[in-house]
Amino acid sequence: MSVSRLAHLGGIGVDRVGDAADASGDPDLLRLENLDTDLRPPAVALAATRAAVDDDSANSYLPFQGRASLREAAAAHVGRMAHRSYDPGAECVCSAGGCNGILNVLLATVEPGQEVVVGDPFYLGILNRIRLAGGVPRFVASRPGPAGWTVDPGELAGAVGPNTAAVLLMSPAMPSGALLGPEHWDALAGTAVPWVVYDAAMERIRFDGAGPAHPARHPGLADRTITVGSASKELRMIGWRVGWVVGPASVMRDVHLVTVANVVGQVGIAQEAVAAALSAPDADADVAAATGTWRERAAVVLDQLAGYPCVAPGGGWSLLVDTTAMGLAPAEAASRLFERGRVAATPMEGWGGSGGRYLRLVFSNEPVDRLGDLRERFVAAFG
Repeated sequence: MSVSRLAHLGGIGVDRVGDAADASGDPDLLRLENLDTDLRPPAVALAATRAAVDDDSANSYLPFQGRASLREAAAAHVGRMAHRSYDPGAECVCSAGGCNGILNVLLATVEPGQEVVVGDPFYLGILNRIRLAGGVPRFVASRPGPAGWTVDPGELAGAVGPNTAAVLLMSPAMPSGALLGPEHWDALAGTAVPWVVYDAAMERIRFDGAGPAHPARHPGLADRTITVGSASKELRMIGWRVGWVVGPASVMRDVHLVTVANVVGQVGIAQEAVAAALSAPDADADVAAATGTWRERAAVVLDQLAGYPCVAPGGGWSLLVDTTAMGLAPAEAASRLFERGRVAATPMEGWGGSGGRYLRLVFSNEPVDRLGDLRERFVAAFG
């Protein structure tokens, strides 16, 4: 019998579709199911990784909170996005990827039974971590429209109540690509929310040309914002498994305590590489160039699927198709696409209250020339 903490956890679906895609061995299969990317990491990161293999100090558990160079780079990076300064010694702890960092923060801030406000739809992997920490997700709707997704600031603020431990937000959101901005931070600043946990993994991957809208820029939220970052998306360093948590020293002591009790250390040979990528002089230009490629791919998918109920993303690596509007449950649509159209895509059942309407298409891992027959594949699947 499973222990009680697993009672409300669900499989995220990506693993099942990905395993089936791997097992097919079909090079013609379009891999739109998993948040991978074929764009290479920054050259400076690759060089630093190779050098670290021969560096004995990189083959160590220590320091448990992350190497000083990585904490300095991460604290400076978050400070630049948030327009404030952070002490890398007292206000930054590194993690084994972004989701590990989020779990550590939740374990440090959420009492069992407390609510964590999140968007809807939302990544099930993070919803599972909220539940593992004993929290209860409270959903705020992202509404689809011709121009993309919108989140009502008043509804976001209204979801904060006396039992709220934190608001956990991502912009662009995963899986929808919904964007948040100053109007949402204004609304939250007027509430008594103890913590805003900001998942910054994709904050620079915006398709509107605007810069990140970091909640800690708001004077009413600066001392209540905990930022969780990751090398996986913007830096395309998925396999390095390095992330960081930056926030006020008062809470970071507890985050450090959880970090040591949960995942003792990050990947040793990866840390200098991430530090180099974060602090490189051309770091923003590098992310902007990658974002341009992903924006182009998203546009091709939307053009190919004109007439299908797709929702345009404001950024990120994926977009959603409302298969319920097509008369199909997402799981059935995914099955038809896989078998008839040779497209691997993930159904969103459990990804928030509205996730059961949608199929996710990841456009970050297939080049434009491979996406050119996507409409034909959809027609083969759905007629």
